[in-house]
Amino acid sequence: MARWLRCVAGALLLLEGAAALSFLHHRYEELVQALFRVQSQCPYVTRIYSIGRSVEGRHLYVLEFSDHPGIHEPLEPEFKYVGNMHGNEVLGRELLLQLSEFLCEEYRRGNERITRLIHDTRIHIMPSMNPDGYEVAAKQGPDSNGYLTGRNNANGVDLNRNFPDLNTFMYYSGEISGPNHHIPLPDNWKSQVEPETLAVIQWISGYNFVLSANLHGGAVVANYPYDKSQDQRFRSHRRTVNTPTPDDKLFQKLAKTYSYAHGWMHRGWNCGDYFADGITNGASWYSLSKGMQDFNYLYTNCFEITLELSCNKFPPEEDLERQWMANREALVAFIEEVHQGIKGMVTDENNNGIAGAVISVEGISHDVTSGAMGDYFRLLLPGTYTVTASAEGYQPQTLTTTVGPAGPSLVHFQLKQDVVRKPPERKASGTRTNNKALQKKVVPRATRRGTQR
Repeated sequence: MARWLRCVAGALLLLEGAAALSFLHHRYEELVQALFRVQSQCPYVTRIYSIGRSVEGRHLYVLEFSDHPGIHEPLEPEFKYVGNMHGNEVLGRELLLQLSEFLCEEYRRGNERITRLIHDTRIHIMPSMNPDGYEVAAKQGPDSNGYLTGRNNANGVDLNRNFPDLNTFMYYSGEISGPNHHIPLPDNWKSQVEPETLAVIQWISGYNFVLSANLHGGAVVANYPYDKSQDQRFRSHRRTVNTPTPDDKLFQKLAKTYSYAHGWMHRGWNCGDYFADGITNGASWYSLSKGMQDFNYLYTNCFEITLELSCNKFPPEEDLERQWMANREALVAFIEEVHQGIKGMVTDENNNGIAGAVISVEGISHDVTSGAMGDYFRLLLPGTYTVTASAEGYQPQTLTTTVGPAGPSLVHFQLKQDVVRKPPERKASGTRTNNKALQKKVVPRATRRGTQR
């Protein structure tokens, strides 16, 4: 009941003075024009940048919303939406354009909720990760579009099967108590990925994203990691084996936030499928290798889910307004989920930020790290936690904190340097001591613990 009341209250707030928007399919040039139109209407809280180009040379544009565009502010979390990863799954592309116009217009109107969201969050919106595939699908149009037409990029590669396979390494290392976070990439990874995938990997390596969703079509469900099953004996992609992450309950909560704020996703029955609460574990649906959401979780600090938003991958224009109304509150509510758990600064004794410090939560075997300025963000459900911050060359610090439902708890760490003691000098009778020769090199202790989507 409480969740339902929050959704109703949020929806009513968004309805206040909602702007009239155009509901059209946008080809590449029209998409670019729409993004730059938003930027011109809200120049002080937006920025457009490109993370790279597609196979055919189209820019992969991102529209950023922030009260200080282009600048990471300490303790302000980074959020991203990615649409149109599969070129023929177009609803997410149009919804993100609508969301961009909506955020700008409501900010200009003084909508308190949207203003607070933009001031407290750095929001990155990429309407299309696969603009080349979209153009192939758009030539067919919504009436005669094939189920796979335009799905892949211009090289014929499915971008959601193109990220480095960190799951296999994680499942193997798990047998020997290895990490399931910040897993290093293989040496030859750049030669194995497409230009669009390479651009996204470099993008998420350069920003300390905390929460994300990528928008797909062909079903109606909120899907969360892991996508790939640990059971390697079965090769069929329809094999269903529930494969939870250490943050499974948190991921379920994130998925339900979108599902219950959506017009009908939470009902479960959609497109001939049934998903309780409108959510599913990815591998429980079917196992998927080299997907983007698992890669985010295993390589970065980012928690990502996949949103399947429509039975029809390329819905007609007359259905776009209904779909926008069904998704508007959910899109905003999911961004707000970035403000939960704990966050804080990791500094040294001189209050200098420590980058790359490891934040470990007792009982949850998945760590996050601090960003370049020393700030960190750890999404958590309400409860009491024992948290440790550690960094090479420093003594670890452990604190206990309670997380509430209203917002993130501030938990700061100040780490003291390890004291490296010199070994005592040894003198032989009648012999001059060579201190340098007798001193052994002491290395500071390492403190880090070890529908197709």
